[in-house]
Amino acid sequence: MFKGLLVLTTVFIGASAIFVGGCQSDAGTGALIGGAAGAGAGQLIGGNTGGTLIGAGVGTAAGYLIGNESDKRKEKKKDAANEAALAAQANYETVWVTNTNSSKISVRLAKQGPGFIGPRGEYYDHLPTSDELRPVYGF
Repeated sequence: MFKGLLVLTTVFIGASAIFVGGCQSDAGTGALIGGAAGAGAGQLIGGNTGGTLIGAGVGTAAGYLIGNESDKRKEKKKDAANEAALAAQANYETVWVTNTNSSKISVRLAKQGPGFIGPRGEYYDHLPTSDELRPVYGF
C-alpha cells in the first residue's frame, strides 16, 4: 500500500513539475517526464531508494534522447519551410508605380518562364517598368 502511494506521489510530483516548469525544448520535457516515469518504475520494480534512483537516471536519459530527436526533426522542418519561403520569394519581382500625385504603390509580379504575370492575370514578356504598369495599377 505504502509502495503504491509512493509511486503515485513521485509521478504526481514529476507531472506537476512539467506544467509548472514549462521546458523550452522537447529534450528537456522528455528528460523530465522520463525521470518521473523512471523513478516510479524503479520504485515499483526495486522497492528501494537505489531502484528509484536508477530508474530516474535511466528514464531521464531515455526521455532526453527521445526529446532531442524530436527537436532535431522540428528544426529540420523549420529550415525546410524557410528555404521554401526564400525560393518562393525568388519567383517574384516588385515594381513600385509612382502615381501622378507622387504616391507609390507596389505591384508584385510572378515570374513565369521568360515573362511575368501581374496580379490581375496579365502577362508581360519582360519585367515591366513603372510607366508600363501605371495605366493598369496607378492613377
